[in-house]
Amino acid sequence: MNVKVNDNVLVITGKYKGKQGKVLATYPKAGRVIVEGVNLVHKHEKARKANESSRIVTEEGAIDVSNVMVVCDKCSAATRVAHSEVNGKKVRVCKKCGNVLDKAYVKKSKAKAAEEEKTEAPKKRTRKRSAKNAEAQAEENTVESTSAVTGEE
Repeated sequence: MNVKVNDNVLVITGKYKGKQGKVLATYPKAGRVIVEGVNLVHKHEKARKANESSRIVTEEGAIDVSNVMVVCDKCSAATRVAHSEVNGKKVRVCKKCGNVLDKAYVKKSKAKAAEEEKTEAPKKRTRKRSAKNAEAQAEENTVESTSAVTGEE
């Protein structure tokens, strides 16, 4: 399945043909997706408690994944999805313009590039207790060394 959650898709067939929306959920085993504002269904909810009232709820129903196409952010066109390997990672790519469709991967790669620019060594983290113990030992050593020099006990 080439469609993921939060992808912007275009419905290409059916009652909602031409409508665009964001993917809210995917069901890969069933080959279905739920798209925001598409395939609206009415469900009747019965009151379960004394202070509730019965109502009719409108929500999105699932449609087949073959009825949608991913819309590329860069070229703003519905496109087929190609797979490519970038920096050893398999990513989804727009067939028309070559733009990477995986938003999470784009963010991670930018973060890695920023980290590589910073070549500073990270500061060594120490626990507060161990820092206090080190200070106490340093004080004891200085007291012992001064008492050894002066001859005091």
